[in-house]
Amino acid sequence: MSDPTSRAPLLDAEVVREVQAFLREEGLDGWLLYEFRGQNWISARLLGVEDTTRRAFVLVPREGEPRALVHAIEGSHWRGWPWGTARYAGWREMETELASLLEGRTRVAMEVSAGDAVPTVDLLPKGVFDLVAEAGCEPVSSGDLVTLFFSVWSDEQLAAHREAAETVAAVAKDAFAEAARAIREGAPTTEGALSDWIRRALRDRGVTVDVDTHVAVGAGAADPHYAPAGAGETIVRDQLLLIDLWGRTSERAVCADQTWMGMMAGSVPDRAREIWEAVRDARDAAVDFLRDGHGEGRTIRGREVDDVSRGVIEERGWGEFFIHRTGHSIDTKLHGSGPNLDNLESRDERRLVPGVGFSIEPGIYMPGDIGVRSEINVHYGVDGPEVTPREPQRDVLLLLDD
Repeated sequence: MSDPTSRAPLLDAEVVREVQAFLREEGLDGWLLYEFRGQNWISARLLGVEDTTRRAFVLVPREGEPRALVHAIEGSHWRGWPWGTARYAGWREMETELASLLEGRTRVAMEVSAGDAVPTVDLLPKGVFDLVAEAGCEPVSSGDLVTLFFSVWSDEQLAAHREAAETVAAVAKDAFAEAARAIREGAPTTEGALSDWIRRALRDRGVTVDVDTHVAVGAGAADPHYAPAGAGETIVRDQLLLIDLWGRTSERAVCADQTWMGMMAGSVPDRAREIWEAVRDARDAAVDFLRDGHGEGRTIRGREVDDVSRGVIEERGWGEFFIHRTGHSIDTKLHGSGPNLDNLESRDERRLVPGVGFSIEPGIYMPGDIGVRSEINVHYGVDGPEVTPREPQRDVLLLLDD
């Protein structure tokens, strides 16, 4: 397959041919992309257009050349478009030209999702949906097209991700050591100060884009997206510390996104250890399911992986406290537009195809009490799932002597 992660994949004739082959396999008459002011960032990236101020449509038909319908004043935004273009000025003309573009077609893929089952690809305004339907054409989900031609990683992105993943893991471990050092020296650090330390360390070591972290100690970790306001809580002895950190090495790279757990003591309380083991085993069960499915040649869907991971935590008696999906897509956005590992927040039926990447991050969150998560990333390659970092966390890190 050609590289669908280039700046504007649908300006590449080879990518267009691959899209058309997929359309024929799926019995679709075309892929209709809609763009207006970046509302559909998927279309904007695929077509290489930015800062549009008027509505635009592009049809990639199952046969023949693509065609664009753009406003008469926006020619400069489309100067790189290599195929035919129709122009309009008024809304009546736009609707007439749109109907002409769709004439003879009955089903086209668009960024829609029935029942909003997959929100990350449900980007089409209702009014535009109605216009297409009124032209006699049924919009159906482009979810698998988006996976293949928007969210698959290139070889270069995989290499950069591997490098970033090892850096992120090293910074996480060093951050725990920094928190322990501060305690031993009698000047404990805070969640906010350690967050600043992590962001600086990532940038200093080459992870410079979309860098951020969530640092949470004690009950704060029971909020999955907790971030301290200002200094936050002080990190002291005998506390459980969660560090979630991420970033990428360039604008074209994909993020490494990990969560690690450490104990500011020499041992982990029994209850906290049981919770950690449930989370870790749920994480590993998801990886095993992916490996087994790939080895058997089975098609795997995002929701299935969520069910497997969630099932482990439910069996251990903590199911009501696992309150988010098992994993999110990762592409050029941290939370990408490919398949999520999700049968809780949404019903992600999309297939995991070779080249996609995602997190696996089960967690248990008991409000006001304790929060535990373990997060790794997976590239689902032609040879099966590759986990990053190379050495995922097995046990809670012990940072101080009892």
